[in-house]
Amino acid sequence: MDRIAANLLMFGDMPQDSILMQLCEVCRALRSGDYNKEELKRRTYREVKRILVLGTDYGFDRNLWQNYLTYVLMMSENPFSLTSEKVGAKDGSVNHFVTGDFHAFRELFHYDFSWIEEKLGIDCFTVLTHYQAIRKPALMYNQNVSEKVRALSEKLDQAATDEEFFNLVSGFYRDYGVGSFGLNKAFRIHEASDGTVIFRAINNMDRVVLSDLIGYESQKKELVDNTRAFVEGRKANNVLLYGDSGTGKSSSIKAIVNEFYADGLRMIEIYKYQFRLLSQLIAQIKNRNYKFIIYMDDLSFEEDESDYKFLKAVIEGGVETRPENILIYATSNRRHLIRETWRDRTDVEQNADIHHSDTMEEKLSLANRFGVTIGYFKPSRQEYYDIIRGLAGKNGVHLPDDVLRQEADRWEMYHGGISGRTAQQFVNYLMGTGIEKR
Repeated sequence: MDRIAANLLMFGDMPQDSILMQLCEVCRALRSGDYNKEELKRRTYREVKRILVLGTDYGFDRNLWQNYLTYVLMMSENPFSLTSEKVGAKDGSVNHFVTGDFHAFRELFHYDFSWIEEKLGIDCFTVLTHYQAIRKPALMYNQNVSEKVRALSEKLDQAATDEEFFNLVSGFYRDYGVGSFGLNKAFRIHEASDGTVIFRAINNMDRVVLSDLIGYESQKKELVDNTRAFVEGRKANNVLLYGDSGTGKSSSIKAIVNEFYADGLRMIEIYKYQFRLLSQLIAQIKNRNYKFIIYMDDLSFEEDESDYKFLKAVIEGGVETRPENILIYATSNRRHLIRETWRDRTDVEQNADIHHSDTMEEKLSLANRFGVTIGYFKPSRQEYYDIIRGLAGKNGVHLPDDVLRQEADRWEMYHGGISGRTAQQFVNYLMGTGIEKR
């Protein structure tokens, strides 16, 4: 194995503590003849456990070794994979080196572990390569990643030539991308010790789609139209969704990401205390072949907060132009995002004339930088009933209309008033108690 891995060039810069590199060390020690059998067995079991952990996290099946190697190929960001992501695998000298890498990966895909098992008296690789997973799709957070890895792994296993292997991997890069962005829809960020931004995939993102959000048709259409223009490379605007709580603002953005994921749309959620990382974040994603929504949920500022000034420059108005592949979508209960007082309107008075406050203008200018503002407001009582009836039907809750309305009225009196969120909570209650079966 170590002799095969030594031929890797473009994909050869794996960390020394990676599973493949550690197993190469085991093979090298076994070949040398100078080793402690129990120590090597312990080291081997440690790497096997790491493969099992990865397989459990992502729901791998059948051949966990091939699934692991496929995952490595999908996650490896290098000049070839990044170029393939953007323009496909064009003819070039780099293809000569990459073809050599893929020849090595084909050998690794079909590696014969029997000599290692014989020398160490183990059978774990036989089990790994003929694995039967126990999966519960409803509980598997990484199902999207799992499906992609297993599908490509099976195709690579059947590849008869290096060229076919090359075409399958480069085709995946072209169609889905490379690295975490290629496999996941949404991310949060974390600051590394060197000041760079680390992206953490959100593996349990709500699978809501726009058809699940009953009502608010004009709002959803405006949001869809802007997002479709964005993913199709046309001009689009930053978006502010404002209005009453529980009306579906955040759910609408999650649904948009789910709907346009196949078109290359990704979402990065950022919190207010992380605004100082915005410039670094943008620098790291501006050249990727995806469309990114930087998502700010429940965005608002108090009177004494000044972080909004930095956000204003990043959204629009700084020296550096915002990249074409990035938009900012935010939700807020406040139309103008920043708390206003009457003092802002009357802080300058001359000869009984009230001059519009400079402070007021500064605060309003943040909201004005969102080219599209969409209002989400509490539904009327009839709209509330319509939402409940629609949600109940989607979830198999069948009650007479008069009973459903009576129960819905009783529920909203004690659970936050009329809103889409209250309606969903009410239907969840019906499903949980089994009242719909009465």
